[in-house]
Amino acid sequence: MDKENAFILWFDQVGIEDTPFVGGKNASLGEMYTNLTNKGVNVPNGFAITAKAYFYLLEKAGIMDKIKKLFTGLNTRNIPKLQETGYKVRDLIRKANIPEDLEKEIFKAYRNLCGNYNPEKSDIDVAVRSSATAEDLPDASFAGQQETYLNIKGEHQLLDACKKCFASLFTNRAISYREDKGFDHFKIGLSIGVQKMVRSDKACSGVMFSIDTESGFKDVVLINASYGLGESIVQGVVNPDEFIVFKPTLKKGFRPIISKRLGSKEIKMIYDTHGSKNTRNIQVTPEDRRKFVISNEEILILAKWACVVEEHYSQKAGHHKPMDLEWAKDGITKQLFIVQARPETVHALKDKTKLVQYVLKEQGNVLLKGESVGSKIGSGKVRAIEETRNINQFREKEVLVTDMTDPDWEPIMKIASAIITNRGGRTCHAAIVSRELGIPCIVGTEHATKLLHDKQEVTADCSQGAQGLIYQGLLKYEIEEHDLGSMPKTKTKIMMNVANPTQAFEESFIPNQGVGLAREEFIINSEIKIHPLALIKFNELKDEKLKAKINSLTKGYANKEEFFINKLARGIGRIAAAFYPKPVIVRTSDFKSNEYANLIGGHLFEPKEDNPMLGWRGASRYYSEKYKQAFALECKALLKARNEFGLTNIKVMIPFCRTLDEARKVIQVMKENGLVQGENDLEIYAMCEIPSNVMLAEEFLEIFDGFSIGSNDLTQLTLGLDRDSELVQEIYDERNEAVKKLIRQVIDVANKKGKYIGICGQAPSDFEDFAQFLVEAGIHSISLNPDTVIKTTLKIAEKEKQLGIN
Repeated sequence: MDKENAFILWFDQVGIEDTPFVGGKNASLGEMYTNLTNKGVNVPNGFAITAKAYFYLLEKAGIMDKIKKLFTGLNTRNIPKLQETGYKVRDLIRKANIPEDLEKEIFKAYRNLCGNYNPEKSDIDVAVRSSATAEDLPDASFAGQQETYLNIKGEHQLLDACKKCFASLFTNRAISYREDKGFDHFKIGLSIGVQKMVRSDKACSGVMFSIDTESGFKDVVLINASYGLGESIVQGVVNPDEFIVFKPTLKKGFRPIISKRLGSKEIKMIYDTHGSKNTRNIQVTPEDRRKFVISNEEILILAKWACVVEEHYSQKAGHHKPMDLEWAKDGITKQLFIVQARPETVHALKDKTKLVQYVLKEQGNVLLKGESVGSKIGSGKVRAIEETRNINQFREKEVLVTDMTDPDWEPIMKIASAIITNRGGRTCHAAIVSRELGIPCIVGTEHATKLLHDKQEVTADCSQGAQGLIYQGLLKYEIEEHDLGSMPKTKTKIMMNVANPTQAFEESFIPNQGVGLAREEFIINSEIKIHPLALIKFNELKDEKLKAKINSLTKGYANKEEFFINKLARGIGRIAAAFYPKPVIVRTSDFKSNEYANLIGGHLFEPKEDNPMLGWRGASRYYSEKYKQAFALECKALLKARNEFGLTNIKVMIPFCRTLDEARKVIQVMKENGLVQGENDLEIYAMCEIPSNVMLAEEFLEIFDGFSIGSNDLTQLTLGLDRDSELVQEIYDERNEAVKKLIRQVIDVANKKGKYIGICGQAPSDFEDFAQFLVEAGIHSISLNPDTVIKTTLKIAEKEKQLGIN
């Protein structure tokens, strides 16, 4: 077949190597249709109108020289001139007549496609997508540069959509983008994909990546989903549901949905059967907004397809090739489909030997929160712009604040110091382009255009994990760069203390040998917020306001206990996945009674204690009849993370275990709830933070598989002071000789018994000399706060060299 001179090529006639003829989008659809449908990936059929057809149209209409003339001396930073040039070029193409022989071939292909789906060959609905021959290159995403037209039906509508697609090669944003990237406008052609529509207007659709879009963590699939046609997510019109699936254990047959976040999904795009347009937006009912758009089963099917697509493209490229995909669910057949695939273009090119961290050095007043894109910090004066016709008001280094962006905003996005939007999720247009430009962006704030005003100085912080924070004023921050290739290897295991699951993927790139302390408290405080007993005894609660508050937080969950179990399991699971297969030591909840009381409904179940630090905390709660049911929920969450998600790198650690009798009781309660020591490689450790743990170390280590030293509480109880009291702060010092003597003693006992001994207290993060003392004492692992890992590792390597440890 002479592909070079063909006007029409069907999807089963093209592959990824045919980008010069049919553009990146169509070449990729052909590649999947031909190679992956037999592997269970559903791809709707269709055909490509080739780039040859585009050049043929320009030649027959005699408009190429006129277009070139309009480009003479164009400066894309002159927004009014760019807008004028773009309009004139598009108008020339739209008014050109499609040659008769080309028109006949387009109609013939459309009739054949109708026949494929409809025996009577009556008109079917198709999506008409632009596919430029230079798009989806390794260093350029061309996200949304050209147009897509949905629900196109009949020959007349198809021809009109084709002319609009050809003209869209010269949208203002596409002209600006090509100029910036150094592409020749007249060497790039435009192909058009004509593909059977998936009736997602009657169901849902979305975007997914085979990589974490923010951190570049490669072992997850990120899925966004909302009701209706997919343009709503891409355009950033809705805040979608978000799901994260862990690939390594998914491939082993587990069900590792490690994150589920409900989006607000206020509107959906559907077919317009009465108006002049083909689609329109309508409101989503409050009931549907409270539901997840797709089921767990569908999440897992999509994630498996993302893995299949990624593996195929990676094999073809000879290296790992993360993918950016669009999917849709047909509301009539209930089937899922992949409707687009392109290479991910941001993290694929990142230098993996360098670690760049943005660190905020000041605290400020938080004005607004949203979803962070990337991990950078940016600041400047606000410029709030509601409509693209006003973009010429924007000045370089200002912070762009708007409702949402589409590709027409790109000429000013590239000169912004940060971008803040009301709407959109982490796969919307603003997010995709900001990532590519390397600009901090916070999406889905809901109220940015109302709360922020022109010339107001703000700082946009994306360095704190999934939540983006907008601070008042220009706060100081630093950029730290580390060369990971030159990091020394140490015999002492350097682990990390991790609290926030949403930062775990990013932190996993810091050189480490696992997590020495993952705190449940952070997940309970930030994700669950409700006292577990208030969920268990929900139906017995008398306070209607309290019940309404709990109902609001647990929407999407029929069972209140399941809300706690799932949220905690996913928080733990996200941390364990980030560091898999390295060990992740999860400490069960260690709130004091006053902290538990601060949880929603907590005041109903918690005693008032004069000194909660030394009261009802840790192990003593877990077997108590007053709290046992609540601890059971924690056990079930840990069990779910290990058994359902397949994350058997999770080890469990019990805090504040005062006596051997307590130790045995807790192990028994865990067993009753399915967490059986030794089963499925489960190890149970204890915190060593009470002098009795050291005095009876041999006996405790007969019950537990290891110890992790909590130097904060051990110092408090050795020196007999309250570490929360500022009156005795000057005496509190983990480096006190009495504390060090106890630490040496327990390390010796653990080493003699061949049991694990680590430390997860604050001291080695704060004091490098203390970390060196631990190495000298023979500790197995030191768990550090992420921001101190690199400098402390260097000191530990130095100490090991002095001691001849290698």
